Formats: sequence, structure tokens, C-alpha cells
Amino acid sequence: MSNLSEHFTLEEATFSDTAVRQGINNQPDAKQLENMKIAAEGMEKVRALLGKGIHVNSWLRLPELNVAVGGSKISSHMDGWAIDFTCSGFGDPLAVCKAIEASDIKFDQMIHEFGRWMHISFAPEMRQQKLTIFKPANKYVSGILTEKEYSEKV
Repeated sequence: MSNLSEHFTLEEATFSDTAVRQGINNQPDAKQLENMKIAAEGMEKVRALLGKGIHVNSWLRLPELNVAVGGSKISSHMDGWAIDFTCSGFGDPLAVCKAIEASDIKFDQMIHEFGRWMHISFAPEMRQQKLTIFKPANKYVSGILTEKEYSEKV
């Protein structure tokens, strides 16, 4: 197993059921691998903050895989910067987002994918952008929001 950092492996960062089913290569080139190592260091800070293990849902998604899963055409996943994850030992995705929001962890984008997982990107822009999306409305709203707060803004 090849480590990106102390607690995150290349295998978990590149694994995709969809890639396996469809025979899609999801192995990084040198630049993507470098980006993933930087993102893994960001994830180490998240893991330390939460004090629990993290389950990676999706990390690297090369363009063909990104299309297959319906990802954004400008997704940071394609460059290895973005990670979708859960940390059930800490709490639900809202609790995870709120903890990161209250910390000094720097990120480019954080999305509360309501009731499912959270997305964080460590792309170099480090915009500290915070969004919430709730699937029934399927619309991004600024801020890390509860379901009620989200409903009031949509």
C-alpha cells in the first residue's frame, strides 16, 4: 500500500466502484499525485481536528470517471484536490462542516452535501468558500446550513 500521508493511502484515494465496473483507469499522473499528497496533508489536519477515522467516499476522479459519476465539469476531484468523506465517529456531515468552519484549517471549498457527506477541496486558491446543497432542490446555497436554513434560502 502506498501512503499519501500518515493516515491516507493512494488506494483509498483512487478507488471507485464505478471505475471498477466500467473498466476506467483512475491512476494519477505525477502532477495529480503531487496535488493528492498536499490534499492528504489537509486531510490529516481534518482528521486531527475530528479525532476520529475518516471514510473517503471519493477523492481522485479522472475526467472519464468524473463524467461517468455525473461530476462537475470543473471538479477539483479531477486534479486530486477534492475529497468527499464522512466521519461517523464524530457526527453527521453538518457537524463535521461546522467543526472545520470553526477551526483554523485552510481550504479552497467546503460543501455540506446535506445528509450524505461533506466535500472539501485544498486547491491552491484557498478561497474558504462554503456551500450547502440539498438534493431535492439540487441547488447550491452559500454557507454551511441546516435543512431549515437551506429551505428558507431556496
